[in-house]
Amino acid sequence: MYELSFITDIVEEQLAKGNLRWLANFKEIRRDYAIGDITVPVYAFGGLEEKGFLLSRIFSAFVTPKYKIHFLVYTSNDIDVKFLRKLIVSCKNKFGSDDWIFIELVQSQPFQRTVKDAVKSLADNKVGVVASSLASKDQVFSENVLGRGLKKHLKLTEARFEAFDVPDYLKSFAIVFFFGTLLLISLGFFVEAPAANPLSIVLLFAFSAILGYSIYKSRYHMVLTLSDKGFEILKGGKLSTQGRWADFTDVVVYIASNRESFLRLSSKEKTVDLPLSRVGLSRKEAYKAIGRLIRRK
Repeated sequence: MYELSFITDIVEEQLAKGNLRWLANFKEIRRDYAIGDITVPVYAFGGLEEKGFLLSRIFSAFVTPKYKIHFLVYTSNDIDVKFLRKLIVSCKNKFGSDDWIFIELVQSQPFQRTVKDAVKSLADNKVGVVASSLASKDQVFSENVLGRGLKKHLKLTEARFEAFDVPDYLKSFAIVFFFGTLLLISLGFFVEAPAANPLSIVLLFAFSAILGYSIYKSRYHMVLTLSDKGFEILKGGKLSTQGRWADFTDVVVYIASNRESFLRLSSKEKTVDLPLSRVGLSRKEAYKAIGRLIRRK
């Protein structure tokens, strides 16, 4: 079932983008990782240590627990209690006794009642499990800290892509700096001292950087949201374009004259370009994933 493959792609992208850093700072991501005789589609390894500025690292070194964190996603048409227990035992045997283990189970069929009960009653406080059914839209989780944390931070069927676009920011900065410079020159005709002195230029530069960023976020910044049903493009925080995969019949990579890359979705009625360069999305992975979404019908 393609929806299961899409979910593994979405989770991997969230890990790579750091969207699950509230669970841990994941350092390694692997596909088709073997745990005993079970192969999981996505596995990530990390810890609670901070990667930020010097003070954050110092605080982390002395205060943050040195737990190793393991996160894995397993997808299947149907998962039973016997397999769930086998997976947890395999993880406990492979990883350290003090390690934290997050497990996301996704199946295409509705849950068996016994599976729901087994997940909810999980007694091991170092293992958090969230199980989701695509057919029934049910989601159950282990009633411990790790289970609740995983449920809160992991989104299975939606991914949000955005990146800081330097050309658009420079455009916003240049607009503010240009009009600010004109203002300084104009003031020079009305005051005795020259308005355009080194100090005023430095202050104008700083002001342009701050106001330019605000203009960039409110007018140019683009966000692309993908789900298994369709897409949504926000520009400057406002909805620009949205659509469903079912409305399109073909997808190609389109390179604009300025070398900016898009995914061009087309049908007999319309054509829509999804920005790739501006949101930091890989052409190869996006083309493959979205192509399968369009052609699955």
